[in-house]
Amino acid sequence: MSRSTARTHPAGLVGFPTPLPRFAIPDLVLPQAVPDDPREWVPQAPNVDFRPLMLNVTQGYFVNILRVRKTGVLSRHRHDGPVHAYVLKGRWYYLEHDWTATEGAYAHEVPGEVHTLYVPEDVSEMVTLFHVTGAYTYLDEQGRPIGHEDVFTKAEAAARHYEAVGLGADHVRRFIR
Repeated sequence: MSRSTARTHPAGLVGFPTPLPRFAIPDLVLPQAVPDDPREWVPQAPNVDFRPLMLNVTQGYFVNILRVRKTGVLSRHRHDGPVHAYVLKGRWYYLEHDWTATEGAYAHEVPGEVHTLYVPEDVSEMVTLFHVTGAYTYLDEQGRPIGHEDVFTKAEAAARHYEAVGLGADHVRRFIR
């Protein structure tokens, strides 16, 4: 529905229809943030997948749901920008902190910190919504950079995956803003 179209609410309320500004991009609404179609999940590593929700290439951030179906250390990394996390299922923590992100918990992570994400042995599936600004730099045990991840690497991984599973590489465009 475009913004220039009003919808009548069952209680008789009516929206205020206004056109989008000339250069505005339409709203992004995904009726199923956690999809039923397994092809929507993009493999990131063995038993680690992500579901893009927004890939904002103009502001350098991404929002995705991370699904982890393994236990132990997932990654050691440093963020260049802030991260927001909301746990949908399971739990996880950082080896460097004394808190645990449990189902329903929200966490804000500051830029520049190095931490090691760990999923406990009794958690069969961890699902967390992450809003990541900037990039991650993945680090080895000595703290040396071994890789990075940002909105562009996420978009490329999604395009390759969607092409391979028959959705088409352009399927990723629905998430790009």
